[in-house]
Amino acid sequence: MEPGRVWLFDLDDTLHHATPHIFPHINRSMNAYIERHLGVDTAEATRLRREYWVRYGATLLGLMRHHGTDPNHFLQETHQFPDLERQLVFDKPVLHALKRLSGRKILFSNAPRHYAEAVLDLTGLARHFSTIYSVESLRFRPKPMLAGFRALLKAERLDPKGCIMVEDSLPNLIAAKKLGMKTVWVSAGSRQSPYVDVKLRSVLQLPSRCGRL
Repeated sequence: MEPGRVWLFDLDDTLHHATPHIFPHINRSMNAYIERHLGVDTAEATRLRREYWVRYGATLLGLMRHHGTDPNHFLQETHQFPDLERQLVFDKPVLHALKRLSGRKILFSNAPRHYAEAVLDLTGLARHFSTIYSVESLRFRPKPMLAGFRALLKAERLDPKGCIMVEDSLPNLIAAKKLGMKTVWVSAGSRQSPYVDVKLRSVLQLPSRCGRL
């Protein structure tokens, strides 16, 4: 097991703001994909996308389980961004905040690799991460599935007690906490949780608050 502190960072709405442009684009692309490949109307495509996301933590898992969808084809088709640079909303001071954090940093995202790499390159975040775990790396077992977490820990030979998970999704943090990790919730909401060690409005606050971990 690797000694020392290891940071596991989510990507979307944790390191950059995906809600304004990127998530709506992905949702539209997923709806269009479901309409095309399942032969349903827009309302039914929206319902399935949301239902599978709530039920399984990822729309993709529901499509694989109930419709035999090819995951690689789905991810490639639904994560095409001809204008990604314009759609990105990124606070450049995040680069300095990450630089101030001691310890190794791993990106742990439910997004596909080609998209995660593009975001890291465009924002300049790539130099801060030693490796990327995308949904393909985990054989399509996305967070909050414990199998995906365990696959990463095993592959990197990490002790979960030495890991800090930084996320905007509470279900994913609950999974991390169950495995023994420290948890940081990036959320502007007022909700609190016993599964969260530190709650921040932004990762920009991490260097000043990580002493509590």
